Amino acid sequence: MTQTRLSIHNHNKEFIQTFRRALYDIEPDRLQSQLENLFDQDTTIYLQHPYNQLAHRDALYQDVYRPLLDAIPDLERRDYIVMAGEVNGKHWVGCAGYYMGVFEQPWLDIPPTGHLVGMRYHEFFAIENDKIVEMQALWDIPELMMQANAWSMTPSLGVEWRIPAPALLDGVITTPYDADHAETSLKLVGDMLADLKKNNEGVDAMNLHAYWHPKFNWYGPAGIGSMRRVSGFRNWHQIPFLKAMPNRRAFLDKGNFFADGDYVGFTAFPGMTMTFSGDGWLGIPPANQELTMRSLDFWRCENGLIRENWVLVDILDVYHQLGVDVLQRMRELTHIRQKNWSGEPL
Repeated sequence: MTQTRLSIHNHNKEFIQTFRRALYDIEPDRLQSQLENLFDQDTTIYLQHPYNQLAHRDALYQDVYRPLLDAIPDLERRDYIVMAGEVNGKHWVGCAGYYMGVFEQPWLDIPPTGHLVGMRYHEFFAIENDKIVEMQALWDIPELMMQANAWSMTPSLGVEWRIPAPALLDGVITTPYDADHAETSLKLVGDMLADLKKNNEGVDAMNLHAYWHPKFNWYGPAGIGSMRRVSGFRNWHQIPFLKAMPNRRAFLDKGNFFADGDYVGFTAFPGMTMTFSGDGWLGIPPANQELTMRSLDFWRCENGLIRENWVLVDILDVYHQLGVDVLQRMRELTHIRQKNWSGEPL
C-alpha cells in the first residue's frame, strides 16, 4: 500500500466525525441539511427490521431520525469504536456505541418510560470522495423494548446488561493507519472464524482456546445476551445456535471484513444463511425454513488473542422471516399502555 492509500483511512475517520458530531449535539432544525451534506444522493442504506432498505437518502431523516427525535428529544450519540479499512478497493468506517436520552413519546409503538434509555448500534459507512455512498447498520431495538418492559418474546439465555466500551478505552482509533498491524489482527480473527466452521467435527475442532483470551467477553444483542469465556459462549449461544441451525454458512468472502490496529469489523446484508432445522435457539421450534441473518460484528485483539467481541444480530428480522411479528406482539402485550397513552410529554 502507498502512503496515500494508508492515510485515506485516517481521513475518512475524520470525515465521519462530522456525522458523529451532528448526532452528539443534535440541532433538529439543522440535522436534515447536515445529513444531505454527508450522504450522496444515491446512497444505499440498509437498516434493521422494520426499516430494512430505505428508498432514498431523505428517508434516513424523515422516517428514522425525525420520529426517533420526537420520541427522545434530547437524543445523543456516543461512539466507543471508530475504525476504518479497505475491502476490494472500497473504503469503510465502522462505528459502535449507543443512542441515549429520555424516552418521552412512543417510537415504533414502544411505550415511553420517562427515563434515560440506551440503544446500541453498529454502523458501517462506505465513503467515496467525502460522501457516504453506502450505510449498513443495526440498532438494537429489542434492547429498547426490554427497557420499556415491552419485550414480547422468550427471555435471553445470556445476561442482559449495559454493554461496556472496550476495556482499554482505545476503540476510537486516531493513530496513523498501520497496515501490518491491521493485517495481523485480520488474520487472527479470520483464522478463528475459519475454525468455527468445523462445527460438524465437534467443539474441540473449533480450537477456540487457541484464539480467545481466558477472560474473553462476547457481547450479544438483546434477546441473546452476553457471556464470558469459551464455556459461557458455548453454553448460552453456540450450542443452542448450532443445534437449531447446524448448516449455517457465513458470507465472509462476500461481506466487508477489515481491520484497524487491534480492531476487526465485519458487515454484510445479510451476513449468513442457514436452515432452521432444530430446536433450542430463542425458544423457536424447528421450521425447516431457509433463513438469512444480518450480523454486524467488532472484535478487539490483545497480545495475539481475541479479548472482546461485540455482536449485533437483527433478531426482529429473524422472527419476521419465520412469520412472527414481534412488534405486533409487543402492541398486544402493552395494549393497556397503548390505549391509555395520552400523548402528553412525560
